[in-house]
Amino acid sequence: MTEFKGTALTPELYAYVLAHNPPLDPVQRGLVETTQRALPAHAVKQIAEEQVPLMAFLVRLTGARHVVEVGTFTGLSALAMAQALPEGGRLIALDVSEEWTAYARQAWERAGVDGRIDLRIAPALDSLRAMPAEPHIDLAFLDADKDNYINYWEELVPRLRPGGLIVADNTLMMGSVLDPENHPMGAHVREFNTHVAADKRMESVMLTVADGLTLARRADR
Repeated sequence: MTEFKGTALTPELYAYVLAHNPPLDPVQRGLVETTQRALPAHAVKQIAEEQVPLMAFLVRLTGARHVVEVGTFTGLSALAMAQALPEGGRLIALDVSEEWTAYARQAWERAGVDGRIDLRIAPALDSLRAMPAEPHIDLAFLDADKDNYINYWEELVPRLRPGGLIVADNTLMMGSVLDPENHPMGAHVREFNTHVAADKRMESVMLTVADGLTLARRADR
C-alpha cells in the first residue's frame, strides 16, 4: 500500500494555512458571515475559506475569460472568480434557488462585479444544454447536486476549449466514497470519480483540498 505522506490538519495548522493565504476581502468575509448567520443549516454548502483565493488563482493562471459555475449557493466562489476575471471576462452562474442567490446578488453588487456575472435560475442541465455546443468555456466550477455530476460533466467537456479546466468540488464527500452505503451522495460521487479517471478526453488530478477537489484539463492539442 502506498505510504501516506500528508500532514494531519489540526485546527491550529489550518489557521496557519489560512494565515499564509491571501486574506478574504471585506465583501468576501461579509458573505461568509452572512451565510453562516442567515442559513446555518445550509452554510456547509459554501466553499471552504482556502478555496476562495484558489479559485481566483485558477482564473488568473488559466487566463480564463469565459467561466461557468454549476451550483452557486450564496455566491462566494462566483464572487472570487469574477473578481479575478480580466476586462471583458464573463461568468455564467447556474442555480435553482432565488432565495440563496439573493445573498449572492447583494455581495456581487457590493464588490462591483455584478456586471460580469450572468445568473441563470433554472435546472443547470437545461441551462448547459442551451449553451453553444462548440468549445468555448475556459474554466468550469462544478459544485451542485452530486447525483447529476456525471451529467454536468458530459455537457461541460465538449464545450470546454482545448486546455480548458473543470474544477469539481466535494470529490471525497466527507470520506463516504470509501463506504458509499452510509451516505446518500457517496455512491454518486464515487461513480463520478471513476468516470472522470477513465475519461481519455481529460487529464485529471484529485487533491485533498477541503472535501476533495478534482482538477481536470481538456487534453486536446
